[in-house]
Amino acid sequence: MTGADAPLRDRRAADVAVLLVWLVLAILPVGRLAELPLLACALLGLPTLWRARARLTSDAGLRTLLVLFACYWVPMLVSAFDAVRPDKAWTEVAADLRLLPFGVLVVVLIGGHPDRLRRLYWLSAIVIALWSLDALAQALTGYSLGGRLDGDRVSGVFGDGNQKLGPVLAVLSPFLLHEALDRYGRRGFALAWTVLCAAILLAGARAGWIAFAVVTIAVAAQLAQGARQFAAWCGAFLGIALALGSLGYLVSERFAARVDRTLAFDPRSAEAVDTMLAGRVPIYRTATAMALAHPVNGVGVRGFRYDYPEHAAPDDPWVDPNTRTGALHAHHVVLEVLTETGLVGLLAWLLGVVVFWRAHARLPRHERHLAFAPTLALGAMLFPLNTHYAFYSSFWAIVLWWLIALACAALNRPPARGALR
Repeated sequence: MTGADAPLRDRRAADVAVLLVWLVLAILPVGRLAELPLLACALLGLPTLWRARARLTSDAGLRTLLVLFACYWVPMLVSAFDAVRPDKAWTEVAADLRLLPFGVLVVVLIGGHPDRLRRLYWLSAIVIALWSLDALAQALTGYSLGGRLDGDRVSGVFGDGNQKLGPVLAVLSPFLLHEALDRYGRRGFALAWTVLCAAILLAGARAGWIAFAVVTIAVAAQLAQGARQFAAWCGAFLGIALALGSLGYLVSERFAARVDRTLAFDPRSAEAVDTMLAGRVPIYRTATAMALAHPVNGVGVRGFRYDYPEHAAPDDPWVDPNTRTGALHAHHVVLEVLTETGLVGLLAWLLGVVVFWRAHARLPRHERHLAFAPTLALGAMLFPLNTHYAFYSSFWAIVLWWLIALACAALNRPPARGALR
């Protein structure tokens, strides 16, 4: 291929990258199938990493991605040397290496090109909109793309056996809101927000409600010009949410039962607090004891369930007497990092937050628009006053690094003529 063909080759490679990165999100509900496009991106990312090696320290997106990956992966490596389950820890350490070339592919081929990022945002927004509408259809008819509704809450495309719809929609909602506002103005934004709010409420996961509240407050701050407008936006959002919640309470027994359990919360009652937290109080108590017993580098990634019985109370309901394992993970990002990678991991994660925040702050104000959706999604995902899925698990790690890759890609400015893209 001649030098004149290089731009066409790079455009084709970028189109393939956009499609594969979108597919990671689009087939996320279909079990481990999302690993296939992720692995394809990682394999394509290896030669891309080699070609871009000269820019690893000078390119803002690549530099930030490398630091964030080190903050995530190195503590995993350190934790594996004396892990309670070395086989699990070393397997995860090896498997998560795929996340780096995946991120490199996104940053190099999509970063710095607003048209490519916007195309990926638009495709992602379509997926999120379809998931939301599918959830509403399931609430009305009992059926969705994920099958028939038999459980106690709307599960949508994820299916009854996988109750992740609410938190996933809430975390990814900035992409739909971003595109609706950009393409259709405030009316389109209001419609998108209302559909998302209804779907997330009916999904019944309080973690999703909290994450969507974080997104909503951040969006209100962006839309408002001054404190009065911010209060007005927040009041309008709250009013619509209460109206949707009241309607859902009247027409859905499942949603009404979820609301009743939430409203029964009494902070003076330990039993009520545990009920409010879906029985997680023993998990938090045991996780704290585990972290204190392994303060430096934790019990090793994916070792939480195996060390759990050693620190649990005799009557802990999460301990399985047959397998002598406990809860699968700590259900909170800080406790998960502390228990599985110790203070080494927590300090590294905090360093990653600081590095990313500084890199984002260096962007000129007019260039932060493209970074808004993935950055806000990460903020909602990592919001500490919430419950969380396992960040060292395959599913949530994929979502985390999908967002990190896009956020780092948005840090890059358009390349100079002749630059590798």
